[in-house]
Amino acid sequence: MRTVLVTGPGGAGRTTVAAATARAAARGGRRTLLLSADVIPGLPGHTEPTEVADGLWSARVDSGEHFRNELLTLQDRASGVLDLLGGNRLDGEELTELPGSTQLALLHTLRRAAVGDWSHAGYDVLVVDLPPLREALALLALPEQLRRYLRRLLPPERQAARALRPMLAQLAGVPMPAQWLYEAAARKDAELADVQALIEDRTTTVRLVAEPGPAAEDALRTARTGLALYGLRVDTLVMNRVLPRHSADPWFAALAAQQEKTAGHWHEQWAPTTALCEVPHLGRDPRGPEDLALLGTRAVPVRRGATGTGDPVGGDGLAAGLDGRSPGRAEDPWWIEDPNVPEGLDVPLPGSRIVAAPSTDGSVLVWCLPLPGAVKSDLQLVRRGNELLLAVGPFHRIVPLESGLRRCTVSGAALTGGVLRVRFTPDPGLWPRTD
Repeated sequence: MRTVLVTGPGGAGRTTVAAATARAAARGGRRTLLLSADVIPGLPGHTEPTEVADGLWSARVDSGEHFRNELLTLQDRASGVLDLLGGNRLDGEELTELPGSTQLALLHTLRRAAVGDWSHAGYDVLVVDLPPLREALALLALPEQLRRYLRRLLPPERQAARALRPMLAQLAGVPMPAQWLYEAAARKDAELADVQALIEDRTTTVRLVAEPGPAAEDALRTARTGLALYGLRVDTLVMNRVLPRHSADPWFAALAAQQEKTAGHWHEQWAPTTALCEVPHLGRDPRGPEDLALLGTRAVPVRRGATGTGDPVGGDGLAAGLDGRSPGRAEDPWWIEDPNVPEGLDVPLPGSRIVAAPSTDGSVLVWCLPLPGAVKSDLQLVRRGNELLLAVGPFHRIVPLESGLRRCTVSGAALTGGVLRVRFTPDPGLWPRTD
């Protein structure tokens, strides 16, 4: 299944473009499912997939319903502890969803579409309308982060000691965690693993929607670094609400010139690894299925010509790249520069590439990650145990080290040419001697 995750700066029309993309995919003969937490004009707001056109189904993410169901289920499972503490049960009618419930509900719905009860429908394309750009990047990183928290707080190997819990409870004088808690953690970990696998799948890409202008340019510059940190690939940058370039009105002409200038910058920054597509302004807000179809047919993939203007290149508009042939993550974004592989590390690290590179010290391994747009002052790097803690501006990621690098010490790092290079030196106490 081809998955397209649509996001962009707030107010750029990402929900409309997501719906138009789904409709364009369906018109091309692909069974398409559109997911959104927002109500889309002209489409029903049902929480179960509902066919709205030939080959097109839509479903709305209901965060309130998901929050109530999850909390009531947890309350039932923890009834013994609540009774012990004298707690009073909560009724579903008095529950109000808390901040963050929308993100968890969206992850739950993604799983239903990928491997759950909706997956049996055999959709060819899944189009997901994500929150605005900053929130969307945090959401896409959430499964990996939550799984790490679960493993730290409730290590699976601790379940082996469940036979000793009654005795430990008597010695400690407090009740030990019940088996249901470990079972719930294992179940949640499996669910999050399914969503993480969908996000990291080679046929999953991000589609950015932005209205050309200075504010969107700043937002995309920052997001480009975050996308690279999380290993996400952008298949298309959709320039939405593009004004006609030739207008007799000076005010419209100035706005069009500003859009054209921004579009030129985006072509320089994103091409050729990312396609660019222009969606013209309809002169009004899209109002229904007819306007969604109109946006899909008027969208034009473009390339930047020698004159600096956008030249149409043809193609399927918003449906371009939805045939499953566009890989999202061809390989892990990290690679190793290693001119002199130490003994015992004579094969490429899993998920990495061995790249020959000049070095004055053959004993040094250099672990590299492209971070386009990153600024040295915004970069933080900490080695803790077998993990590398990375922070680039507002984005954070904890990367587990490969087994070979765990036997090394971090001897330095540098950000040059948009690539972070972390130098590792083999620890003599952990590597076998060669003499």
